[in-house]
Amino acid sequence: MRVSRFPLSTLRETPADAEIVSHQLMLRAGLIRRLSSGLYTWMPLGLRVLQRVERIVREEMNRAGALEVLMPAVQPAELWQESTRWDKYGPELLRIKDRHERDFCFGPTHEEVITDLFRREIRSYKQLPINYYQIQTKFRDEIRPRFGVMRAREFLMKDAYSFHLDSACLAREYRAMHEAYCRIFARAGLAFEAVEADTGAIGGNISHEFMVLADSGEDAIAVCEQSGYAANVELAPTLPAQQPRPQPQMEMERVATPGQHSIAEVSEYLGVPSDRNIKILIVEGAEDELVALLLRGDHELNELKAEKHPALAKPLTFASAERVEQQLGCPFGSLGPVGLEGVRLIADYAAVQVSDFVCGANQDGYHLRGVNWGRDLPEPETADLRSVEHGDPSPDGAGTLTIRRGIEVGHIFQLGTTYSNAMGATVLDEQGQERTVTMGCYGIGVSRVVAAAIEQNHDQKGIHWPDPIAPFQVALVPIKADQPEVTEAAEALYGELTASGIDVLYDDRDSRPGVKFADIELIGIPHRVVVSPKAIQEDVIEYKGRNDEEPSSVPRDDIVAWLKNRINM
Repeated sequence: MRVSRFPLSTLRETPADAEIVSHQLMLRAGLIRRLSSGLYTWMPLGLRVLQRVERIVREEMNRAGALEVLMPAVQPAELWQESTRWDKYGPELLRIKDRHERDFCFGPTHEEVITDLFRREIRSYKQLPINYYQIQTKFRDEIRPRFGVMRAREFLMKDAYSFHLDSACLAREYRAMHEAYCRIFARAGLAFEAVEADTGAIGGNISHEFMVLADSGEDAIAVCEQSGYAANVELAPTLPAQQPRPQPQMEMERVATPGQHSIAEVSEYLGVPSDRNIKILIVEGAEDELVALLLRGDHELNELKAEKHPALAKPLTFASAERVEQQLGCPFGSLGPVGLEGVRLIADYAAVQVSDFVCGANQDGYHLRGVNWGRDLPEPETADLRSVEHGDPSPDGAGTLTIRRGIEVGHIFQLGTTYSNAMGATVLDEQGQERTVTMGCYGIGVSRVVAAAIEQNHDQKGIHWPDPIAPFQVALVPIKADQPEVTEAAEALYGELTASGIDVLYDDRDSRPGVKFADIELIGIPHRVVVSPKAIQEDVIEYKGRNDEEPSSVPRDDIVAWLKNRINM
């Protein structure tokens, strides 16, 4: 492709509204252009990358035996009402009406549509298992779209849905999809982790997220280098301490702390580190009672874990200040577990390991110091209430955890019968009896993969595309193209490279070399070859990889084979 026929819409300045690197570089490199909040037009250069990712996804889904379909983006409300998600999904669901005032939505996902398709088409267990997938536009009405295509309202997604007679069959397909996803992200040239994850609003019991590793990632993941264990930090369990709690060294005393309420304020005032404070959070219980959750002062409550505790109301609900003060007789900032009556105490595993701790005295303006479990108050009920941290023991007992940052680009679920039960998706089994099928669900954010690849592969000059998803494999740059011998040599090389199957961007612009080189580095083409009068005289081609410090010379007659070897063609 010639640049004269493929204009490069690059920008020298970083747009002010672009917050993260991928957003900045996608705008500067001319991959996308903003239409409205969370809505982007994919320009020709960006679309080439998107289509390369899409091709890899399609090839691996086909290889895994999934069948491609294309479902409507606009979905009738009655299907969502049947699954009970019309009201549950919330404001992210874009609800619309047609001219007859009938309710529809613009699909954020397609569990309802595919389940309806299945129950209309599949009748017998002999037709199972079956896995349908599509690559299609989705819409989720994000309250605050940001980070370009990373968290846009409209995006391209690959979603797949499998149907099975039993959970054993589902487990086999789930493993097959897990393997297919690993191949997809490996082929795309990305460093990633597959981590255990929460199922969230989609439903089901088992799920894994696929995270592209990047310092800018929104998600924290816990990884054990020794065993390969990996999970989202919100899901990874902490373990009860294996060592005994330190013996008390202090007597409990009541101390004045006027105007000090937060952990930071009390710690500084008393000269006690935050990890020797015990804080208390009051939440609603499952039986309309109050429950006190106790954590070490330097730890934060993991609301996902807390919500799963059978003693707590669902969804997790923090008690109001009015109810706390009315029932417990003390405001939030001075609450403590010693002598606290009329409330159930549940302490995090780490909190019960602290000796000689500081806590509220249940009187405004005072705290207790030198408090110890089992002496000054009973040993509490314990539970896992916090997120894991760097250095915590791995849940599998094989080592310690390292915390990394990642960008979620894929998520797979074992849905079970959540949707098939609600929507009557059944088949006849060997005995001719109706059986409710069990389902799996498998998603990849295709457009998000593009942004995640940039977050993982960039420098100050621009993007470093991995070869498999680069918009072009090679950039051909003639220097002093006004000289006939340079133009002739460049045209000849362009023809040879193209004929050999190499995807070339030929920069035939009448521009200075610095401008051409800057654009090529900004848009991230992995391989650059230069034709110049000096190179022609020496019968070589100058080559520079996107990650190379300095260019090198390749004999002219060897350049095509040499490039194909570098590109792994």
